[in-house]
Amino acid sequence: MATRYYTVGWEQLHRDAKALAWRLMEKGPFKGVVAITRGGLMPAAIIARELECRVIETVSVITYDEETRGEPRVAKPPSAAGDGTGWLLVDDLVDTGTTAKVVRAMLPGAHFATIYAKPAGKPLVDSFVTEVSQDTWILFPWDTEPQFIPPLAKGAAAK
Repeated sequence: MATRYYTVGWEQLHRDAKALAWRLMEKGPFKGVVAITRGGLMPAAIIARELECRVIETVSVITYDEETRGEPRVAKPPSAAGDGTGWLLVDDLVDTGTTAKVVRAMLPGAHFATIYAKPAGKPLVDSFVTEVSQDTWILFPWDTEPQFIPPLAKGAAAK
């Protein structure tokens, strides 16, 4: 299965995070937001603003090195969130569920929300906005720079 790339710009990320905040309005109020770093930082900031939540905690689980997956390692636990009860846990994406499983075990009482969800990880989150295929690699705005990309038809013609 070939990897597909889907580029998300800042404006789309903001719209999608705000759409997630709309879905979360009825689930709150929350004691605080726990951002899964690093990808969950920007969505968590947008969502915390929209929900008027001023308490933000982080949890750092290292799983990826660019496109290479490794064994998850907790670099920083979310100490202020206890078992997560009453807290909102936010990430940009749930992919295979590797990170989600680790964080769910630390914060079983939290409401887990992601902007994007792939089929393998989708059952681990409580709320999400958009489902993408398992073979899609999302290029977030903090990982990319604007540049020319040939039309899809030109890439297909080369095969």
